[in-house]
Amino acid sequence: MGDFGVLSLLPPLVAIILAIWTKRVILALFAGVWIGGVMASGWNPLGGTTQSLEWIVANATDDWNARILLFDFLIGAGVGLIYKSGGAMAIGKALTKRVKTSRAASLMGWLLGVLVFFDDYTNTIIVGNTMRPITDRTRVSREMLAYIDDSTAAPVAGLALVSTWIGYEIGLIGDSFKDLGVNYGAYAAWMSSVPYRFYSILAIILVFIIAYTQRHYGAMLHAEYRTRTEGKVLRDGAKPMMTTEIDLGAPKEGGTVHFFIWPILALVFITLYGMWYTGGGGETYAAAGSFKDGIMEVLSNSDPATALLWGSFTMVVLAFALVVGTRHMTIEEAETAIVQGMKQMIIANTILVLAWSIKSAADAVGTAPYVVDLAKSAGITGGLVPLIVFLIAMFISFTTGTSWGTFSIMMPIAIPLAYGVTGRVGPEVFAAIGAVFAGGIFGDHCSPISDTTIMSSMFSGSDHIDHVTTQVPYAVTASSVGLILYILFAIGIKSWVVLLPLGIVLLVGAWYFLSEWYGKKYGIPHGKVPTYVVEE
Repeated sequence: MGDFGVLSLLPPLVAIILAIWTKRVILALFAGVWIGGVMASGWNPLGGTTQSLEWIVANATDDWNARILLFDFLIGAGVGLIYKSGGAMAIGKALTKRVKTSRAASLMGWLLGVLVFFDDYTNTIIVGNTMRPITDRTRVSREMLAYIDDSTAAPVAGLALVSTWIGYEIGLIGDSFKDLGVNYGAYAAWMSSVPYRFYSILAIILVFIIAYTQRHYGAMLHAEYRTRTEGKVLRDGAKPMMTTEIDLGAPKEGGTVHFFIWPILALVFITLYGMWYTGGGGETYAAAGSFKDGIMEVLSNSDPATALLWGSFTMVVLAFALVVGTRHMTIEEAETAIVQGMKQMIIANTILVLAWSIKSAADAVGTAPYVVDLAKSAGITGGLVPLIVFLIAMFISFTTGTSWGTFSIMMPIAIPLAYGVTGRVGPEVFAAIGAVFAGGIFGDHCSPISDTTIMSSMFSGSDHIDHVTTQVPYAVTASSVGLILYILFAIGIKSWVVLLPLGIVLLVGAWYFLSEWYGKKYGIPHGKVPTYVVEE
């Protein structure tokens, strides 16, 4: 590793600048990898190109990484089967067949968004398509449906114990620990970071509060009031995006909830069992001496990549057996659904490989050590790291529209920085990890160029710009409260047991104040829109 000084920042900076400028994260990430390769090869472009390809091949063929890539493809295959079989639509209909009011429809959309935890893309597809006819009937605006859809997609998938996100998240953490020579379980660190993901948690809670109370503010107040009073789920002149049926093809009729429930339960159960088994099971647990220590010890020793691989494979096999065994789908139809599902993961896996590779580039030129040394010389404390990381991650993700790209750029810097200035794996490291994920999801959640934001508009049948303008005030509310919590962390309040409840109180206070203020401004008392009841 050469001593490049400030130039060691080039790989992540090139990736960030190009992502903002071109809005093409794959191109940006590859450029970051390439410039790192050129630097590591003595500024030789041909040598740098060769080195870049070597990093990409090495990361794609690494045992852990290969398992995560295969896991993603299998998850895509399972989701493809469940969607095409009509199982997802069936579970939606079973959950919503008695919904008769605008409040109930909004709450059911939130609940369905939380239940579809295993993938953000699948969340947007299922929630949007399942709820759209129901919310239209109960006079819930398309903007509100898109907000519910978007705010329960990435935030829920990022927090779920089993999802298409967790393998990638754990991999980034594990790689950083390995490079630092830290003997600490990546999954245990992931678990410890969850309570510090303030934005994701608060965003999900805010959707529930708004759906339950029907009190709004900002542009959403206009949208919901228009729909309740005029019956217009879209504003005049709105241009809704294409629906799922046109883009992906409609699911088969006659699907049952069994096509959804059993494969998903198998995914969760087998994955959790796999973590228990690979973590040493009962022997490791018993040796720890207490319930909490035992669970954390098992998780620390577990092999999440293998467990996720077992769970996703079982999901596909069981889904295939159900749809073919009941003759609901032919073998050819099921195989086509599997392949189509895998195709949905190609871009995600491409980003994964390049994200791992840009980390290799950053390691080769010494990015993390330079940042850590700079922070130490500037007197940055461990408590300040999560705050700084959160702000930078928010900026990158919002301007580039990608959470995973943000994770890949920020995690190799955040963990060494927090660990370097504290010398331990403690709350500062966990909060820094949480800040990377929370800040990254902020952009994925509300940036107009984010894939899930676009998909939420598409599958909810909403005008895209209307979706963005109505959602941003809510996203800013949750992120502002999260920012306050990171500031409190920086001044010494480091227990999430104190911070998270305080954040919920602040969130409720902000929502109440804003709904009152906007309600008075626009002549709608308390910002509360009337509840519509479907007439039989």
